[in-house]
Amino acid sequence: MTQTGGALAVTLEDVRAAAARIAPYIHRTPILTCRRLSERAGCELLLKGEHLQRSGSFKLRGALNRLLCLTPAERSAGVVAYSSGNHAQGVALAGRLLGIPATIVMPSDAPAVKLAATRRYGATVVCYDRARQDREAIARALCQENGATLVPPFDDPLVIAGQGTIGLELAEQVPDAELVLIPVGGGGLISGIATALRVLRPQVEVIGVEPAEASDAQQSLAAGRIVRIAQSTTIADGVATQAIGEHTFPIMRALLAGIVTVPEADIARALELILTRAKQVVEPTGALATAAALFGHAAVRGRRVVSLLCGGNLDLSTLPQLLERAAGAR
Repeated sequence: MTQTGGALAVTLEDVRAAAARIAPYIHRTPILTCRRLSERAGCELLLKGEHLQRSGSFKLRGALNRLLCLTPAERSAGVVAYSSGNHAQGVALAGRLLGIPATIVMPSDAPAVKLAATRRYGATVVCYDRARQDREAIARALCQENGATLVPPFDDPLVIAGQGTIGLELAEQVPDAELVLIPVGGGGLISGIATALRVLRPQVEVIGVEPAEASDAQQSLAAGRIVRIAQSTTIADGVATQAIGEHTFPIMRALLAGIVTVPEADIARALELILTRAKQVVEPTGALATAAALFGHAAVRGRRVVSLLCGGNLDLSTLPQLLERAAGAR
C-alpha cells in the first residue's frame, strides 16, 4: 500500500480489505432525499448520511482500519492522534471498541461538544494553543515518549482506504449517479472515495468542495504542487487544514474532476436548509458539499447528484450565530 514508481498509494483492493475489517463496527449509512433541496439545486439531489455514522462522522472508518492493522505490541503501546474534533472522536471510539489506549492532541479552542465527546469515549486529551504550538510536533513527541503509534487524520494509506469504504456503499446505493460532491480538508476522504468510484463507477465525476477561506486543495491542483496556506477561520472547522497530504495529492490530481469553493455565507445558508427542510442535524462542514449544489458553485442542474453530509457534531452553542449569518445572506 506504499506509493512507488508513480503508483497511487491506495487501490480498490485496499478499500475492499478495509471494508471487510471494519464492517462489524460501523453503520452502512443511508441515502436521504429532500424534495425542497432538489428543487433549490435544480437537480436530483441525494444526501449520503455519514453524519449518522457512529461517532457522528465518517472519521471512524479510517481510524478503525488503521487501528485494526496494528500488531499486538503496537496495540498495547496505544495510539496518538491530532485533530480539531471528528478525527479525535473517531480514533477515541475506535480505541474504545478495540481496547487500545488513545491520546488525542486537540486545540484548546476546539468545539466544546467535540472535546467532551472525545473524553467520553475514553481517550486522554492533550490541549494545545493552535496559534503558538505545532500539534504534529506534540503528537510525535508523545509517540516517542510512550512508544505509541501515530494515527494521522488523512495522510495515511490505511486511513484513506477506510474512508474509501463510503465509495463502495455509494457504488451500490446510487449506481446511476452522475456527480458526487465531497468536502475536502486534507484529502483523505475524497481520495478514498474517488479510488473506489473510479473503478466501480467510472462514469461518475467526483468533485471536491472547499470553503473559499481555505482553498489550499484547489490552489494545489492548479499549481501542480502542494500549496500551504495560512490557518483559516472558516466556520467549516473540520476542513480548515493548511495543506493536503503527500499521499492524497497524487490521488486527487489523478482522479478528481475538479474542486470548487463555497463562501462562508452559503455554507451557513446550506446548514439552515438542511436543518429546516431535510430535518437533519449537521455541522457546518457537513453542509459544505451540499452548499455547492444548492447555490450554483458546481454544475449540477439536471443531473443525478450525491452530496456527502460528512459530520453531525454540531456545537449547539454556535447555532444562533450560524443562523444569524444565514439570515443575513438571504
